[in-house]
Amino acid sequence: MTKLLLSIHVLASILVVGPIAVAASMFPRYARQTPGEDGHSAGATVLLHRICSGYAIVGVAVPVFGIATGAQLGVLTDAWLLTSIVLTTIAAAILALAILPGQESMIESAAAAAAAADGTGTGTGDGADTKRAAARLAGLTGVFNLLWAVVVVLMIVRPGSTTGA
Repeated sequence: MTKLLLSIHVLASILVVGPIAVAASMFPRYARQTPGEDGHSAGATVLLHRICSGYAIVGVAVPVFGIATGAQLGVLTDAWLLTSIVLTTIAAAILALAILPGQESMIESAAAAAAAADGTGTGTGDGADTKRAAARLAGLTGVFNLLWAVVVVLMIVRPGSTTGA
């Protein structure tokens, strides 16, 4: 049973967290582009946001199967696992409370700017605001990805573990 849980946990990590990390990293690049600069940038940002938000929901499976695996191995109180849980919680909070809302805000701003450009709406933001928001989002995404990289290393190295590595 432990091997099955571990396999599901690792597969879920790769297939769920990986696309979030890539899509969130790509988002700022497309969001920085002026709406008329590239006909695909608006559609790309919406798609990348959908990937991030959709996979974030499914991503709950990663810690669920991770905790189940840890329980099976009897390592739930090991420092490396507790640290991984804390880092995972921080990464999830950054995604849910900063990255996803930041993406939504940038998509809304781009839509308002596009409407103002074609005369159907009033735009309030400027290019500098977009670039600052994109830079902030890129930084947050970098922290999110770094946290996951540390979790992966902890899962592989398992410092202090007695279960053999």
